Amino acid sequence: MAKVAVAAAQGKKALSLLLGKCVPCVKQNASKIRVQHFKLDTNLNMYYRENSFFYAHDPQALCKPGDTVLIRELPSKVTRLITHEILEIVYPLGDVTDPVTGKKVVVGKYRDDIKAEDKLFGRTESAFDYDKAPPRGSQEDKRDFSHRETYTKYHEDPNDPQPYAV
Repeated sequence: MAKVAVAAAQGKKALSLLLGKCVPCVKQNASKIRVQHFKLDTNLNMYYRENSFFYAHDPQALCKPGDTVLIRELPSKVTRLITHEILEIVYPLGDVTDPVTGKKVVVGKYRDDIKAEDKLFGRTESAFDYDKAPPRGSQEDKRDFSHRETYTKYHEDPNDPQPYAV
């Protein structure tokens, strides 16, 4: 991130778009975004992964934890912490699309290839059917509580379970 500041100081246009993952956040009208980048360790001559966290303005709460989003720096800060805005949700959680081919991907295989293998070798009883699966959000209030307002858990109390704490 220091290179961006140096480039801006020299009058060059710095990168303004960042790709990151949404993580749980307790801030109102904002989403916390984790952007991964690599830092060079000159002693070992190796790159190591580092995370930077940004708060992005999200008043409609479109972004849920786990979504991959594209963010852009705001011309002026909304608050002391909120410095970016969410442009778009690139990939919702669990629905990864290959950017080159546009096909849906499961781990390291295309869904079409998995269907072809099922036709050739027979479908197992325990195989997951992606065509019949409901879209994300159908499990809200049953198993998915990512739409609930989160808060910080400060203590452990068996009488107060605090189900939506971060």
